[in-house]
Amino acid sequence: MSKTVLFWFKNDLRINDNPGLNFSSKKGLVLPIYIHDENSKIGSASKLWLHNSLLSLDKSLDNNLNFFSGNSLHIILSLCKKHNIENVVWNKSFEPELSSLESKIEKSLRKINVEVNKFNASLLWEPTDVLKSDGLPYKVFTPFYRKGCLSLSDEPRKPIHVSRNINFFSYNEKKPIDLLGLSDNKKWNKKILKYWDIGEFHAKNKLLNFISQGLIGYKKLRDFPSGKNNSMLSPHIHFGEISVNQIWHEIKKHPLDKDSDHFLSEIGWREFSYYLLHHFKKLDEENFQKKFDNFPWRYDEKLFSLWKKGKTGFPIIDAGMRQLWETGYIHNRVRMIVASFLVKNLQIHWHHGRDWFWECLVDADLASNSASWQWVAGSGADAAPYFRIFNPVLQSKKFDLNGEYIRKYIPELSQTETKYIHTPWEQKNIDYYEPIIDLYSSREEALKSYNQIKN
Repeated sequence: MSKTVLFWFKNDLRINDNPGLNFSSKKGLVLPIYIHDENSKIGSASKLWLHNSLLSLDKSLDNNLNFFSGNSLHIILSLCKKHNIENVVWNKSFEPELSSLESKIEKSLRKINVEVNKFNASLLWEPTDVLKSDGLPYKVFTPFYRKGCLSLSDEPRKPIHVSRNINFFSYNEKKPIDLLGLSDNKKWNKKILKYWDIGEFHAKNKLLNFISQGLIGYKKLRDFPSGKNNSMLSPHIHFGEISVNQIWHEIKKHPLDKDSDHFLSEIGWREFSYYLLHHFKKLDEENFQKKFDNFPWRYDEKLFSLWKKGKTGFPIIDAGMRQLWETGYIHNRVRMIVASFLVKNLQIHWHHGRDWFWECLVDADLASNSASWQWVAGSGADAAPYFRIFNPVLQSKKFDLNGEYIRKYIPELSQTETKYIHTPWEQKNIDYYEPIIDLYSSREEALKSYNQIKN
């Protein structure tokens, strides 16, 4: 009689280079499940992506993926008891709450003599393997990446080929994916889906297209939002439609020049975010630098609303926030500009920006979202210094000189002369929003606030 293995999918929604699925397929009959946990915290845009990614995965698994909603512990224990499952397998989570849940489930399974096997499918390096010589975690990116990660004797593991000829356990109680309640916002769905092809197949194609069309010139041109030198892989990575190991070794097939090296270092920043969250478990809630607990934030509902809606009067800010609402994504350079404007010019707490991004981004990732907002605010590890306050006009002129990005997302400025595209308030008789704040005085106010907590 064949052994039955329960494989628990989470943010690893792929077949190829899936260590846990590979292990399961060699152990016996596989019962693949996905659980939308009752305590799951996920934004609307991410729900949309997840729904469609699960549909794609289910199709790849010949309609053998089983959907559950509720308490993960109770569901897994119930399945094990009901179907005499001897082995439960999953790929590890590196978020504190999810990791704690997995530990609780593992303990409960071992009590009923169910074998548990766990694998790393989402990070290049285990956070516990990269430490300073004194045994403490790194707090600065460059030594973490160059001295800590790249100096390890073993390079990131090579991708694993997983056979699609999996023997599935015959489960006759499959329920529809709509049980998960992930696609309720039909209006949002229709709008965002125009911009994305979701699933493992499309993720691999996107990587190959980026390598052939966008990798050359990446280091210099990645900051230009209207260009082609952005991989757009982040949501695929977040949901595990493609692994960072696949990306790493695909890039390594090409000459390691300044462009590919810089792209790999961006993957390293994602690793650093997870590393920080693993070692400093309150990173998503608490200021990494405690002196920021005394920062005099100023919450203004009206200003915050105008920022969210892309009506600040500063075109590069407004284009970024409208891109977010329209597509579920913002170009990375523009993310930094809009974030700096919120936390420094408006002096609104980074928590508010974090939460809006979490709701609207298809690549909303707890580690990266938290670490990045803290980086911009100045409160994080290896953060931007407090006096670095992006000037949106200068940034706009530098990275969107002719206003292509602005015109794309702000149709009311599409006919504006290029010399006014970054500062429409300087043009007479133009129907556009007045700037909601003075850049110079708001910068001076921010510097005064930062100076209060400098020591």
